[in-house]
Amino acid sequence: MANPRLLLPRILCVAAVAAFYACLPAPVSAIRKDIGFAAPIICRSTVQGRHLISDDNGYVCSALSIDPWSRCCPRTGGRFSCQGCNLDSQCCNSYEYCVSCCLNPSRTKEADVLKLKVAKPVTAGTYTNIFDFCMGRCRHSSASVVHENAYLSDFHHCFLVQQNSSGSTESNFGSRLDGINVILGRQGESCSSACRAKGQSCVPSRLAELNKCQILQKYMRCKNGCFPSLGPDQPAEVVDEAPKNLNPGACLYMQMDDRLTCDGSHRHTRRLCPCA
Repeated sequence: MANPRLLLPRILCVAAVAAFYACLPAPVSAIRKDIGFAAPIICRSTVQGRHLISDDNGYVCSALSIDPWSRCCPRTGGRFSCQGCNLDSQCCNSYEYCVSCCLNPSRTKEADVLKLKVAKPVTAGTYTNIFDFCMGRCRHSSASVVHENAYLSDFHHCFLVQQNSSGSTESNFGSRLDGINVILGRQGESCSSACRAKGQSCVPSRLAELNKCQILQKYMRCKNGCFPSLGPDQPAEVVDEAPKNLNPGACLYMQMDDRLTCDGSHRHTRRLCPCA
């Protein structure tokens, strides 16, 4: 039989060890995820200008003041600024302020923008967000150029939402014809010839602005209606003396804007021409 005097120290030692471990905190079973760190704010921004930048929140700042980590502009200036913009034509003299002004939800409706195609081909995709639309629309386009090497005005960054040519028109279309002399050509005459007779040149980039029923009806009688067609002489009006199968008195607009040309003509139509 074991000596009780020898067992007692062992029992006291075991008890002391058990008491020590009982005082230790329970082991952590999982790592907490709600530690309160906010997700970093990252902005998309324009890269076209050397001096100014616009971010996707609608702020404009100098290239030196943008946050190098977030790419966001300081929120000290006005949001959705339209500085240097003509709000009637929705055109600006600065690319960055054009983007900022365009981002204002009161001027550009997201539901309208997301339906628009990025390019003319039927296979082209649509815009995925307003910022992409504003960046793309505010860049220089052929519609801003006359004689292929000069701008029609200083306000050549435009974010106007343009619709198709099948009778619907973009808002404020008249402003898109600033600086353009709209001329009604003679029967069988091309726009190149009609403009040349006035000492001017035909502006190909503005043919699309005339290729709408509202514009045709403004300058022509169109007494027998306005219809889509395909022909190098369009937009045009069929003369009254034309054969009946050509629908005399009708106005015709081209279904495909990318095929519009200044050089086309037809012996039974009179063209509507943009000259400058």
